[in-house]
Formats: sequence, structure tokens, C-alpha cells
Amino acid sequence: MTGGLVGSQTPLADRFDLALVDLDGVAYRGHEPIDGAAEGLTAARVRGMRLVFVTNNASREPESVADQLTELGIAAEPSEVMTAAQAAAQLLATRLPRGSKVLVVGGAGLVTAVRAAGYVVVESADDDPAAVAQGFAPEVGWPQLAEAAYAVGRGAWHVASNLDLSLPTARGFAPGNGSLVGAVRAATGVTPDSAGKPAPTMYDMAVERVGARETLVIGDRLDTDLAGARAGGYIGLHVLTGVSSARDDVLAVPGERPHLIGADLRSLLVAHPEPQQSAEGWWTVRGASARVLDSRLELGRGTPSTVEDEIDVVRAACAAAWAAVDGGAELDPTTVPELATALVQD
Repeated sequence: MTGGLVGSQTPLADRFDLALVDLDGVAYRGHEPIDGAAEGLTAARVRGMRLVFVTNNASREPESVADQLTELGIAAEPSEVMTAAQAAAQLLATRLPRGSKVLVVGGAGLVTAVRAAGYVVVESADDDPAAVAQGFAPEVGWPQLAEAAYAVGRGAWHVASNLDLSLPTARGFAPGNGSLVGAVRAATGVTPDSAGKPAPTMYDMAVERVGARETLVIGDRLDTDLAGARAGGYIGLHVLTGVSSARDDVLAVPGERPHLIGADLRSLLVAHPEPQQSAEGWWTVRGASARVLDSRLELGRGTPSTVEDEIDVVRAACAAAWAAVDGGAELDPTTVPELATALVQD
């Protein structure tokens, strides 16, 4: 699989039989719906695409996640939800025998997953836990972080459900589990192992659970969702409804680049043109074009009039920038503008 964008002559929902869908920033934002999410996923299901919702958030149980999705018009069953809590429990099982004590710092989802894996959940470092499992929960505070630091400092294995530094909410970006894990790491000097994205563990678990002919990973973060797709050998679709922007796509390092780019989940219902190289270094996608000349990104003339026009500009800019950088040329990031700004939701 190459490091560039790919194309699909048919709608993605017709090509892929399984989609692994991130939640925050993709299916919803906090407790608010995202435009096009319910419409795109419902129509994709009608076309025969199966869905598994794969999230780095370990605070909630699959039943709670499925209920929220259903309330937002996205029908979901608990069996269709894969959380970082479940992945963390699986990671614990690679080293710890059942019955071991695990100090859980996080929400109900992580507690349930660790117990289901056969471990004894404790709340204090004085209980001599063999491991600390840490996941995000809004109620996590200094007392819990201190217990984790005490236990890790005494030799307990530190396992983080994920290392996302931020969490998208309806009010903006809040500290994520990675920020809270950072407090324990700063106090102990111990780097934790992580079960969540960008490790492809959850993707592999989801595919193994349901089986698939061809799998599509959908996410909003390059450093987790799309990096995980690259790491696991899956095709990754970046939707511009969350953390990473279109400009981030253009400047992405090879291991975090998306294979496909869409405005939102309605992009499952359309074909995706593949960028084509033309004369004088230009890369074109339908009416959009871009090139890198003397370290500067240049965009072709013309004003995009539709959402797909905006996305075509992003695709062409990515193709030009990635080809230049991969070929050894420099790209001045100050010449890369904010792209597809009309698509950014309030």
C-alpha cells in the first residue's frame, strides 16, 4: 500500500463491506449530532455496509454508547461498539494471569472490561496491584492519578487505554486521556503501554469479531485514527468534522496520511476521484489543481462552488505536497493555507 491518496470509482459504501467508525468528531461531537452522520451511515447500511464503532474513549460501556448513537438517529447495538477499554483488557491478558489485581483509573467502561477479562479491580496502590489500567473519565482527578503514580512507582505495569491529548466536545477541545496519563508519566518517569489507536489492536479485534472482505477505517484524527489505519494495513478515510483539518492533511507525515478524504460521513455515498499528475508538476482532481514550485504550494485558479469542489482542492493539494516531499523537495508550511474552511462546523 503506497503513501498517497487512492481513488474509488464506486461509492465507498458499495466497495467496502465493513466500516470501522470513530465516534467523537465523526459520528457525534460530545452529545451533539454532526451534520450528515446519521444520513451517511444509515444509507451506507442500506447498501450493505456493516458498521463497528471503534473509539479510544474508555469511559463508557458499549451499551451506553449504542444508546447515544441510537438517540442521534444512528441505529446501533452494543455488539457493534469496540472500545479502548476492551482493547486495554486484551493487552493486560498478554502478560497478566487471570485473577491478578489491577488498579483501574477511569470510568465504568474500563472497570467492566477489566473485570470481564478475569481481573480483580482495586482502587488503592496499597492493594499491591500488578498493573494500572488508565482510561479517560470526567470524574478522574488528583486522588486517582496519585494512586496510579504510587502503584507505578512501586513497579506496577502501566497500561493506558489510549494517549489522545485532547477530546472534542460541543464546547471545544478538552484534555483527553493522554493528558491525564502524562501526569502519571511525569510523576514516575515511566512510559506506559497503550492499547488504543494508533495501535491497530482495536481494528484487528473488530475485523476478527465480524469478519470482512474489505475494511474501511473512518476517523477525524490523523495521529490516531488514520495512523492506526496505516499501521494496520487498512484503507483510511479522513472526515473533516473533528480534530484534524484539511491543512493537516496536506502537511501530514507518511505514517499519518489518509487514503481518502471526505467532508463528512455522506462521503460514503459517493465515488472518490484519484489525483492525476499532469504537465509542469501540476496534480489535478477534476477541476481542481495544485503543485509545489520552489517550496511553495500553488493552487490552481477557480473558486470552488460545492462541497465536492472544496474536497477536490484538498485532494489535489495533498497529492502535490506529498509527491514533492516524498521526492526530496522541501515544502514551506507557511505557503499552505487553511483549506475547505467552509466545511468547518461551528
